[in-house]
Amino acid sequence: MQEMSLGNLNYEFSREQEPRLRISSGETIRVETEDALSGQIRKPGDCRDKSKVPYSNPVTGPIYVEQAKPGDTLAIRIEKIESRDGQCATYTGNPKQLCQWLGTDVPDGAHVCPIREGLVYWSDDIAIPYQPMLGCIGTTPAYGMPSTMPAGPHGGNMDIREVTEGNTLFLPVFVEGAYLYLGDAHAAMGQGELSATGLEMASHTTLTIELIKGKTIAGPRIETPDELITVASGTPMERATAEAFAQLILWMESEHGWNRWRAYDLLTHVSEISLGYYEGGGLAVKVPKKYVAHPS
Repeated sequence: MQEMSLGNLNYEFSREQEPRLRISSGETIRVETEDALSGQIRKPGDCRDKSKVPYSNPVTGPIYVEQAKPGDTLAIRIEKIESRDGQCATYTGNPKQLCQWLGTDVPDGAHVCPIREGLVYWSDDIAIPYQPMLGCIGTTPAYGMPSTMPAGPHGGNMDIREVTEGNTLFLPVFVEGAYLYLGDAHAAMGQGELSATGLEMASHTTLTIELIKGKTIAGPRIETPDELITVASGTPMERATAEAFAQLILWMESEHGWNRWRAYDLLTHVSEISLGYYEGGGLAVKVPKKYVAHPS
């Protein structure tokens, strides 16, 4: 199994960088990533200082997938997400739209949270289940250099909890080699990532990457053992919601034998929504496979 160390921190999905790892379809790799806070909060007394490190969500890469061409798809099975240091960190991010009600006198609130025996100790009294996920993972677009702050058809900073162990993420390929980057691992995250900061951790992530030739998708998809999921982003969130549902319906139609209008009807009754960072408009919609198995 090939391994990739941290290397320089990247804050863009860039096709101009030299690939740090080249892999063939079907390979399993292990990748080291820094936390979304660029490693600034490691011990008591540390704080997030954007005057020194202005950017967030550093990613490791790029990973070049041999024979990947525009119009193909990567199927990325997430085998394992491990905390590199046995801890994670968080702080009180800018309340932004909440300032109208909460005010602007915001404490830094930075603190380190130990991870032990499947629990994240947010405080001495409150332990949160360890539920690791990748907040930021994506291929590289054919034009422009998107930063690691927004999400888009390439993936990016989706902050979707279902990008986790045991699930397969499907991403479009836009450039030769795909140029895959990943980072922003969380030990846990609430729906909506209210303060734009989850329980951020440096990680070692193990992935198995398959190249699907000639399969073109419009944006990120996730398949779990029990659900089909599509991801969309952008504001207003109503628009992203509509796009995610439309893509899920088209997936059911093209690959699972459903009439689109019957799928539209069914999703009205059985679908669920998973929220990424609320202000970025990122979200996923999902349907249980037990319903999809009976096309109508």
